[in-house]
Amino acid sequence: MIPYKTKSKKVPGSNLSEVARSVMFIFHSIEKRTKRKPYIRSAYFKKEKIFFDNFWEHLNQKSPRERFKRLKCFKPAIELIKNSRNKPISKPEVYYSKIILHRFYGLTADREEFYVQIKEDKKRKRKFFMSCFPPE
Repeated sequence: MIPYKTKSKKVPGSNLSEVARSVMFIFHSIEKRTKRKPYIRSAYFKKEKIFFDNFWEHLNQKSPRERFKRLKCFKPAIELIKNSRNKPISKPEVYYSKIILHRFYGLTADREEFYVQIKEDKKRKRKFFMSCFPPE
């Protein structure tokens, strides 16, 4: 899998509240562009919309330490989704065959690795930004 090299660095901050404040500022700038559900358009999926519905629910299920790690990758993850044309690893979900999980691989400007996961619902023909995280 070929990584996409982003121009942005990880979100700065030394604790969860600082990083969350920066991420919410980035998210609200995306949210302001539409009156309905916030989305970004993906280069890989031929400019189809990627919605944020599942991201916040998924993030709130994690521990504060894990949330901190994942939110630090938010800004480069958005850039990767918008600009990357590199092929992801795609596999169907184990329990529900109508869902495909796409995992993109990226590098920040500081050469730190991270992954972005997008869930595709084939039945409703929609895509959702699930998660962004550094390698374990």
